[in-house]
Amino acid sequence: MIKITKDEIRILLYMVVAVAILACLPLLDQGYILSLGLTIVMYVALCTAWVLFSGPTHYISLATAAFFGLGTYVVGIGIDVLPFPILLIIAALIGGVVSGLVGIATLRLSGVYFVIFTLGMAELIRQIVTWIQTNFTTGIGLYVLTDFSEAHIYWMLLALTVLIFITGWLINRSRLGFAMRIIGNDETVAAHVGIDSAKAKVLLFLISGAYIAVIGAILAPRFAYIEPPSAFNPMISFLVVIMSLMGGTRTLWAPLIGVVPFTLLFDMVSARFPNHSSILLGIAFLLIVYLIPDGLIGRIEGITKRFSKKKERTHE
Repeated sequence: MIKITKDEIRILLYMVVAVAILACLPLLDQGYILSLGLTIVMYVALCTAWVLFSGPTHYISLATAAFFGLGTYVVGIGIDVLPFPILLIIAALIGGVVSGLVGIATLRLSGVYFVIFTLGMAELIRQIVTWIQTNFTTGIGLYVLTDFSEAHIYWMLLALTVLIFITGWLINRSRLGFAMRIIGNDETVAAHVGIDSAKAKVLLFLISGAYIAVIGAILAPRFAYIEPPSAFNPMISFLVVIMSLMGGTRTLWAPLIGVVPFTLLFDMVSARFPNHSSILLGIAFLLIVYLIPDGLIGRIEGITKRFSKKKERTHE
């Protein structure tokens, strides 16, 4: 049985209130603010799903665009045939299977080799989808016509984000979470204490990939028309990594600190400099890596510790 402390109950209550307030956003605005809020919730969900795996393992995965694109294409292909909830389940299954296979093939790699492989794998999947559509269909794009409004998509994403947080909390409290923390600190130690590192990493990568695919499936109706360059856009992978690193990957909720300010800032910069967004994104990545390697949460914790030490010295 999982024991919940008083502090966790307090945090849970705060989260319930916050989610209830956020759920009211579509009732207050149906224009730009809702669109911006939808983008923020999308990246919160993506970053949280990404941190499920990359947080404890410290593996930088650039495969987000691959799983996201697969999810959008599941809906694009089946929207006229199957109910939307069934398509979400299929997207989760396909995302989980593909991420599991990729994990089995690649998670023995580490460092820059894993990063390069995941980026190449995402591009490979995009090229395969493009080739199939070019040679076996009438076009390279798909229409996704539904009755869903941005409000409906926003609520679905918000609910999924809550589910991802709950999943992450349960994993952190489980043997899998304990094993992943040991693996993240030192895989050699994990092997000596009898932890099957490969199995644990593949399982967590599978869960993360399944959630990312569902996020892509939920967002497919927002695009209305999807094609490989937009569905498998590598910018999605880079933005998720940058936002997560900016907030920090030590805790499940740390990416929140990175997603909100970065999304607002990137939205303003993209509007003013639409042709230079990629360059500015690269500069932002370099600044984050060099100036705040532990993320904003790490910097805040460091300042808090220094302040506490000064306070103790003053009392002495």
